[in-house]
Amino acid sequence: MLYKFAKFVVALIFYPLYRIKVTGKENVPKEGPVIICSNHISNLDPPVVGITSPRDIHFMAKEELFEKPFLGKLLLGIQAFPVRRGMSDRNALRNGLGILSKGRTLGLFPEGTRSKTGKLGEPLAGAGFFALRSKAVIVPCAIVGTYKPFHKLQVIYGEPVRMEELRIKKASAQEAANAIMEEISILIEKNN
Repeated sequence: MLYKFAKFVVALIFYPLYRIKVTGKENVPKEGPVIICSNHISNLDPPVVGITSPRDIHFMAKEELFEKPFLGKLLLGIQAFPVRRGMSDRNALRNGLGILSKGRTLGLFPEGTRSKTGKLGEPLAGAGFFALRSKAVIVPCAIVGTYKPFHKLQVIYGEPVRMEELRIKKASAQEAANAIMEEISILIEKNN
């Protein structure tokens, strides 16, 4: 309930403020497990991906945010779950796999943190782990533009990343993360 309300309110403000243009929504499957992987240029990326996605998304958020009483409750209400950054967090991995096993959508930023320069960073292995350990469809997403009011911001959902070969050859999580990041990079280049 809170998720739908928050999505409505944020969309009402963000669409005109950042002149958001969305393309490729049809690339997000209507049902079944999905992982949406996006570049990360701002703290506003999670709500922007959240309002532009045709599906409700569960995001990981850094554990420290959940320690703030109001913010922690709000994040839980909008389907976020905590992750300890900088280490392997088995609870967060279990939560993410559990979401996917129920046929839901997981939102990830493979870089793990936002880019201060706007350039793509190196992906962490986490996105690759979820891609290889689940049967989820991996949808790359590129956020292109600026968060300056009344400038244009594009959100592009690309065609699903093929994981079958990587799963068959038992690729590492890092290899899978690199393949996902390559697709995000292509989307950015095509739309810049």
